Amino acid sequence: MSTAERPRSHVDLGSHRPIPTMSVADTAALMAEVIVPTLAQGPIIRRPRMVAAAERVDLVGRAVRRVQRLHDTYGDGPIMLRVPIRKQAVVLAARHVHRVLEESPVPFGADSSEKRASLSHFQPKAVLISSPEERPDRRRFNEEVLETPRPMHRLSERFASVIEEEAQVMLARAERKGVLDWDVFSDAWFCMVRRVMLGDAAREDREFTRLHERLRAYANLAFLQPKRIGQRDEFFVRLNRYLDAAESDTLAAVMAATHATPDTAADHQIPHWLFAIDPAGMTTFRALALLAAHPEHEVRARDEAEARDSEPALPFVRQCLLESLRLWPTTPMILRQSSSETMWDGRVMPKDTGILVYSNYFHRDDRHLEYAHRFAPEVWSHERTDDDWPLVPFSRGPVGCPAQNLVLMITSTMLAALLRKGHYQERAPRKLYATHPMPSMLDNNTLRFDVSH
Repeated sequence: MSTAERPRSHVDLGSHRPIPTMSVADTAALMAEVIVPTLAQGPIIRRPRMVAAAERVDLVGRAVRRVQRLHDTYGDGPIMLRVPIRKQAVVLAARHVHRVLEESPVPFGADSSEKRASLSHFQPKAVLISSPEERPDRRRFNEEVLETPRPMHRLSERFASVIEEEAQVMLARAERKGVLDWDVFSDAWFCMVRRVMLGDAAREDREFTRLHERLRAYANLAFLQPKRIGQRDEFFVRLNRYLDAAESDTLAAVMAATHATPDTAADHQIPHWLFAIDPAGMTTFRALALLAAHPEHEVRARDEAEARDSEPALPFVRQCLLESLRLWPTTPMILRQSSSETMWDGRVMPKDTGILVYSNYFHRDDRHLEYAHRFAPEVWSHERTDDDWPLVPFSRGPVGCPAQNLVLMITSTMLAALLRKGHYQERAPRKLYATHPMPSMLDNNTLRFDVSH
């Protein structure tokens, strides 16, 4: 990045041109085809009916094409939206995505107004919406408990055992029901999640998960929904009962052994882990559909799963999961907010500007990616850098997801367990074919598999 592109505080607005502003018509089109449909599907917890509608009418494909047209009109940007009250920009260039993510949280803060309004419904002291003064200690705590740099968490063997057991229960239930569908998968998934995080005592506590989901549903409406303080308090009382009696070989036990202060707000970090592990289940289920539609990749993934003792990190299975996240990002909008005036190729972006990175656009831009609409796990065979096109399923940089490796370990272990225990065929009407472009949206709620052994 050139010196001219780096953020500068107290820029003299009189000596530099502001970054461009899109027309009223283009702003309205971006709102109507990108922002509103994405929010309608549920930014904090998915709304199944809206996800089904988005799949049916190709809302994501239309959104990607709209952003492509904006880039054709305005170039690399970034470009300001013409909206009242809120200062808002959208990022259109790959190099600007890298810049925003690498220069977070200063000057591009992760605690945007929208995030604070939404996430404070159920995790008001989580690291993602913490102030610059609170963030370092909370980020340190998250990284130590989740073991951010390590491909395999120290408890990976215990977690793998739990996952194997829940995969077996899942498939037994699918056999009784006659189909592996999202209801069967997600129930087993969250039994596993509760055991990994809180212990075996939490396995059957489905009400704990439902309470968390209700709080997230309120958070979907952010500013428009009053906070249910009583329900939030009930959730934390229930959570802290498990933390106070932390079972060994759980994340709760790792937390108990990790230095924390009252300002760390350790219990407020767990709701975000639960929030993040929900779409990880969606990603795993979609990856199963991808492998069922691509037999040559399924054979390779199955072979790796069966030889897991020699490849415990399951690198190819992880590539398949990352590719599922590229094709169908579970965080379609990455949001930042500038804490100072910043320079962009000689132009000024004002302080307190919201910055939108629309992940689907960068993941599916067929003008730059020849593999945009096909299953291409090989693109994840090397560690991606700022020299690569920005594929950012876990964000990147200092504010990147601290649980990335743990999530990939859990999801790859579950996918590998399913591959070892069965063969899967998507039930008609099929959505995925190796010979067809991958759809812009894949509704996990309506995926159904026949299972054979």
